[in-house]
Amino acid sequence: MKGGGLRAYALIYLLFLYAPILLLPIFAFNSGTIIAFPLRGFTTEWFAQMWGNASLRRALTNSLTIAVSASILATCLGVFAARASTRFEFPGKGPIMGLIMLPLVLPEIIVSISLLVVLLSLGVKLSILTVIIGHTLICMPYATVILSTAFNSLDRSLEEAAYDLGETRISAFRLVILPLVMPGIISSLLMSFTISLDEFIIAFFLAGNEPTLPTYIFSQLRFPKQIPMIMALGTVLVVMSILLLTVAEYFRRRGIAKTGAKDTGGFL
Repeated sequence: MKGGGLRAYALIYLLFLYAPILLLPIFAFNSGTIIAFPLRGFTTEWFAQMWGNASLRRALTNSLTIAVSASILATCLGVFAARASTRFEFPGKGPIMGLIMLPLVLPEIIVSISLLVVLLSLGVKLSILTVIIGHTLICMPYATVILSTAFNSLDRSLEEAAYDLGETRISAFRLVILPLVMPGIISSLLMSFTISLDEFIIAFFLAGNEPTLPTYIFSQLRFPKQIPMIMALGTVLVVMSILLLTVAEYFRRRGIAKTGAKDTGGFL
C-alpha cells in the first residue's frame, strides 16, 4: 500500500510537471487560433509562419551567437577552475570556489540588476556583448561542476607517467589530460549552450535594443494571434533542448566509462 501510494504520488507529480510541455506540440499543430479544446484540425501553418518571421530570425541569430560564445567562455574558465580545485592546494581555495559557485544560489534578478548597475557605471553600452558576459557568469558554475567531476575521475598516475617520459606540464595537459576529459568538456559546452539559449532575466536587463529569443517570445505574448506561432516555436525549442541534454548525457557517461569512475548520477 505504501509503495502504491508513492508510485501514485510520483505519477501525479510528473504529470503536473510535464503536462504543459506535452500540450505544446498538440496546440502547435492545431489549426485554431485559440489555445483551448476541442481542437479544430491539423496544420503546419504556424511552423511556416515561424520560419518566415524576420524578427524571429534576428532574435534567434542573437541567441545562438550569445549561447555559443557564453558556452565556450564558461567552459574554458570552468576548465581552469576545475583543474585548479581538483589538482592543487592553495590559500583561500574554499572561499574562491564558493564565489565561483555563488551564481547557483543567487536569484538571477539580483545578478542581473547588479551587472546592469556595474556596466552602466563603467559606461559600457548594453548589447549582445553584455549579455554574453552575464550568461558566462551564470553558466560557469555548471561548467565547473561538470568538469570537476571529469578531472576528479582521472588517474593521476597517467599524468605522472607522462612527466617521467619527458613531457612538460603543458604538453602532458594537452596530450594526456585533455583527451581524457574531452567528454566532460563537450558535456559542459552543451549544457552551457542550453542554459544560455533559454535564459531570460539577464537578457531582459542587459540586451538593450538587441532582442534574444526568450525576450522576443515574451514580447509576443501580448498578441493573441501570435500565440499559435509561439507554441510552434516552443515545440522546436523543447525538442532541441532534449536532444542537447541527451547528447550531453551521452558524453558524460562515455567519459565515466573511459576513466572507470563511479557514476553518481547525471542530467537525465
